[in-house]
Amino acid sequence: MKPTRIFLVGFMCSGKSTVGKLLADKLGYTFWDIDQVIEERKGKSIEEIFKDEGEEYFRSLEMKVLEEFLEKERIVVSTGGGLGANPTAMEKMKSAGLVVWLDLDFETFLERCANQEGRPLLKRGLDYLRALMEERKKVYKLAHIRLKADKPPDALVEGLLSQL
Repeated sequence: MKPTRIFLVGFMCSGKSTVGKLLADKLGYTFWDIDQVIEERKGKSIEEIFKDEGEEYFRSLEMKVLEEFLEKERIVVSTGGGLGANPTAMEKMKSAGLVVWLDLDFETFLERCANQEGRPLLKRGLDYLRALMEERKKVYKLAHIRLKADKPPDALVEGLLSQL
């Protein structure tokens, strides 16, 4: 039986939004990107929210938006990298639906993310990012399914569909 709620977690640039859109299309579900929802509601970028309100405020917004999706049906949700690493959020998502971790190695992360604007945590340096990734993996690994995210998005979607 197909889950009616699928939550994608993983580090920055792991492909959650790209894979999420493709997966939702294949399943005939609605796709939601929590970061995008927050940006639309606040009328500013994640980077601006971090700068103006702080990371703690942003993390509280993520949890509030996540709560809205726990009851919706036939959805695929892309979470921000920090939300998927929040133990409370992970437990809520696991209770409500299927959680899929798009697992990315550090080198692939750097290739994909190095020149992207609008990601406040990228400004903190490589040592910080490597440690952050390792710390977040402790929660990501609690997901129901782990997919190595070094494949093209179509291949990831097909791999996941074959497991459903």
